[in-house]
Amino acid sequence: MKIGTDTPALQQMDRDYHLHPFTDFKRYSQQGGRIVSSAEHIYIYDSEGNRMLDGMSGLWCCNLGYSQHSIAEAVYEQMRQLPYYNNFFGCSNQPATELAALLVEVTPKQFNHVFFTNSGSEANDTNLRLVHRYYDCLGKPRKKHIISRKNAYHGSTIAAASLGGMQAMHKQTRGLDYVHHIGQPHWFEADTDEDLDTFGLRLAGELETKITELGEDNVAAFIAEPVQGAGGVIIPPATYWPEVQKICDAHDILLIADEVICGFGRTGNWFGSETYGIKPDLMTFAKAITNGYIPLGGVMVSDKVANVLTAHDGEFAHGLTYSGHPAACAAALATLKVLRDTRIIETCAADISPHLQSRLRDLAGHPIVGEVRGEGMFAAVELVSNKSSRAPLAPDSIGAVYCRSICNDNGLMVRQTGDAMIMAPPLVCNTLEIDALVDTLTTALDQTAKHYNVS
Repeated sequence: MKIGTDTPALQQMDRDYHLHPFTDFKRYSQQGGRIVSSAEHIYIYDSEGNRMLDGMSGLWCCNLGYSQHSIAEAVYEQMRQLPYYNNFFGCSNQPATELAALLVEVTPKQFNHVFFTNSGSEANDTNLRLVHRYYDCLGKPRKKHIISRKNAYHGSTIAAASLGGMQAMHKQTRGLDYVHHIGQPHWFEADTDEDLDTFGLRLAGELETKITELGEDNVAAFIAEPVQGAGGVIIPPATYWPEVQKICDAHDILLIADEVICGFGRTGNWFGSETYGIKPDLMTFAKAITNGYIPLGGVMVSDKVANVLTAHDGEFAHGLTYSGHPAACAAALATLKVLRDTRIIETCAADISPHLQSRLRDLAGHPIVGEVRGEGMFAAVELVSNKSSRAPLAPDSIGAVYCRSICNDNGLMVRQTGDAMIMAPPLVCNTLEIDALVDTLTTALDQTAKHYNVS
């Protein structure tokens, strides 16, 4: 079958041959989906010409939208000059070298080394290798256990899924037995009488409890997202991260900040670690580093860790064919140039993100809104049938699915996670576009409330 613009034919081909990520294969083979065919600025267009405001920045990655031609041009020129060569066997390439140096400039001051991967999942796999090698070099081979959080997302490889706390993933695949999970700082879900500060300290205290349970000499690291993105945009209380940092420092536990979603402007600073005042030893990045144009990920390695690794003989037995791919690194260099030259992170934090958060907080009085939470340029609107009891609209989150579908039908791409509507619009939105996003969401909330007879 010749591929063209025949939408029914494309959809049939998609159903017949394409297995999609995080998808019910049986249902998709019967119902199919949308064919996205083009994009510009903050809008995507399907094969039938329908326009949608992309309230998810692709998948948390197109922070600069879809019209950054300098990135595409940089990739094209690099592919003409050197489309590929590996970074094994004592070799490197100019874009990878220049990107490493530039990342040292824009990341927090403790970072002076980087290991490149192709994704956040691979970067978190790499973190495990780095952590274990670090403690082996220090003569502490028992320090192998990793602590993470329930409902966290750290990728979808076996190791990254083990690090994550998504129960659906754990049910389908046996993970690593040296990864352990503690509670997430999700105040609304906990339905507690505690104030936010007390709750934050208690949840951070679960880390110390787990360290004591496992034995400090056995625990290597704690990994967490500054804000849990895919878990539902979980904003930690102000007391949470300072206490976590204190606990890690007191027990010789490396702190890994997974910045795959938070990094490169999403929280209002370059990195979520800066927003929450933490000093991680390792920092995972991906997604927005290339504005989503080409896959690239990596790990920023602090001097504390790198100085140990580089002082010891012996090969670091880990690598990836496409690590430091020249075209991907060229895309990242061009992306970082846009971020620095336009100061879009700073201007968005001063103007657009406060407008987004303000407009969304106006929804707090809506009859089916239990909580509005957000930071910078992402947010969640939790749906309930009763504000006092916090009961969901319907079993199995189908109420939020219903609301999301209305948004999609009305030209807004947002996502449903559990009973929350979550969004992460591009940093390049203007206030009128933010208004359009919130207005469309409000219409969907109204229709959802009517459907479930909540007033």
